[in-house]
Amino acid sequence: MGTSANNLQSFRPYHPGELIKEELECRNIKQKDFAKKFELSYTALNEILNAKRPVTTEFALLLEAALGINADLLVKMQTEYNLETARKNATIIERINKIKKIAAVF
Repeated sequence: MGTSANNLQSFRPYHPGELIKEELECRNIKQKDFAKKFELSYTALNEILNAKRPVTTEFALLLEAALGINADLLVKMQTEYNLETARKNATIIERINKIKKIAAVF
């Protein structure tokens, strides 16, 4: 079945926590062990890995030191995730549409 431009599947934003989670799994590192070894909150780490909390710049730098994952990549992924999530938010879409109507008269 071919895909036409009008029938494209929507892109699901990829949270950087998913990448980090995969990396830990590939290295056979348990979340609790990782959190304890690097003096991180297990709860915060778990929430990041499950896309319930954003990757901060500081956390990205800590992960770069611990796992060698480029902090710039993680921060850019988080920004892209935030933008894609916001673009799909009905409240934000409605507000943007109102702003566009108002801006059209300028």
